[in-house]
Amino acid sequence: MNAYRHVKLFKNGRSQAVRIPREFELPGEDAIIRKDGDRLIIEPAPVLSLAAYLATLEPIDDDFGAIEDTPPDPVDF
Repeated sequence: MNAYRHVKLFKNGRSQAVRIPREFELPGEDAIIRKDGDRLIIEPAPVLSLAAYLATLEPIDDDFGAIEDTPPDPVDF
């Protein structure tokens, strides 16, 4: 049996909003909303791994020039 609860809709600026009750709270700060017929489906946004996030970035075309590779300074323990 699916849990359900009656909620109120309200306006937030020019958007319609719904306050999500604690028992339906989603993790994180982002969510995905989609429409399926007359239904709205709200799901937690998938968390991207660092590698997946970096893959979404555009490459940097700047030339930073040569970087001097100097040996590290000695350290006394």
